[in-house]
Amino acid sequence: MCASKSNARPHSPTCHESDWHLFDASWVPIHPTRLNSLRGIRTITKHTHAGFLIMAMASRLMWASRAASYLKISTCPRAFSTVIKDLKYADTHEWVKVDGSSATIGITDHAQDHLGDVVYVELPEVGSSVNQGKNFGAVESVKATSDVISPVSGEVVEVNTELNGSPGLVNASPYEDGWILKVKLSNNGEVNSLMDSEQYSKFCEEEDAKH
Repeated sequence: MCASKSNARPHSPTCHESDWHLFDASWVPIHPTRLNSLRGIRTITKHTHAGFLIMAMASRLMWASRAASYLKISTCPRAFSTVIKDLKYADTHEWVKVDGSSATIGITDHAQDHLGDVVYVELPEVGSSVNQGKNFGAVESVKATSDVISPVSGEVVEVNTELNGSPGLVNASPYEDGWILKVKLSNNGEVNSLMDSEQYSKFCEEEDAKH
């Protein structure tokens, strides 16, 4: 045991400078048995601290990985859009549902998906005429404003006034509640120039591949 005590660090064959601790402005030696215990505790503490650090880092990495996966899943654009059979489609992304001499018109799921959240729909007047290939209104979204092109010619007999207060129906239900207008066809033969569901699906794939 190192029994000497002074303001200067004593040198002893059984004591090392690293084993002296400053206490009340004096260097006080520690009993070798207690010193060994403290050394052991220090080693265990270091290892335990390192273990906690590793566990914390692993936890953060796992959380970051899960967060990244979630963001990737929730923010990526859809790889496909819904296309309904028995409808006809224009290359400007409008759809037509023909029932005898009347037709219901709206924009496709592919169109609304690219537009984003729709905030306003410009509707034509009942009684006005629309012509194939000519615009009759517009759809405004948070991204842009796009003209709506009529896929057929005829007289407007009804418009979806629900869109005035709920334009988002175009996003939520483009083929049902989000329809835009109904017309009395003036030339039923124009429908034959439009695409069916399979042709339109292929058209969308090719168009998206170009971008």
